[in-house]
Amino acid sequence: MSLRNRFDWNTLILLGFLALLSVIPIKLAIASVLAPTPQAIFVLGGDPNRMEFAARIWQSHPHLDIWVSDDLFSLEADRQIFLRFGVPRYRLHLDGRATDTVTNFTTLAADFATYNIQNLYLITSDYHMRRSRAIAAIVLGSRGIVVTPLPVPSGSEISESWVRVLRDCGRSLLWLITGKTGASLNPHLQS
Repeated sequence: MSLRNRFDWNTLILLGFLALLSVIPIKLAIASVLAPTPQAIFVLGGDPNRMEFAARIWQSHPHLDIWVSDDLFSLEADRQIFLRFGVPRYRLHLDGRATDTVTNFTTLAADFATYNIQNLYLITSDYHMRRSRAIAAIVLGSRGIVVTPLPVPSGSEISESWVRVLRDCGRSLLWLITGKTGASLNPHLQS
């Protein structure tokens, strides 16, 4: 293959990728208009305080379902927190497929789309919100789902590093292209 042909293919791939990315802001704008208020609550696992915070939010919005993405072993404890706050079982969607923050989003993106959810309250710790919002913009944004962040106060004044944000944005883009997040390649990504 000549250098010119290789350049043409690389250019074509780059243009296709940029076209894919340019669709996300359009989908988010449409979702914001069609669903200006959140239609469900999405909680990232890893901290029981997040579950309690979400349960309190639900008490102000009892018509909303709650979606939780946590590790498989924490789901029963999560369920008990919500039941203690009066959340009915039929409002809970507990998912234990995720292994890290990126897969919190990728494992449920299709489910949200199936339920025609276009706007979610996103609940996670305040120090974790920057990375979570960046992942959400790519993964959920590609499905036309906007998030309304509700950070849980943690007492930490430090947000996660930009290196982690960029790493997980890259993994989210990898998922868009291949359907894989790369989580299995590095056991240290389990956060």
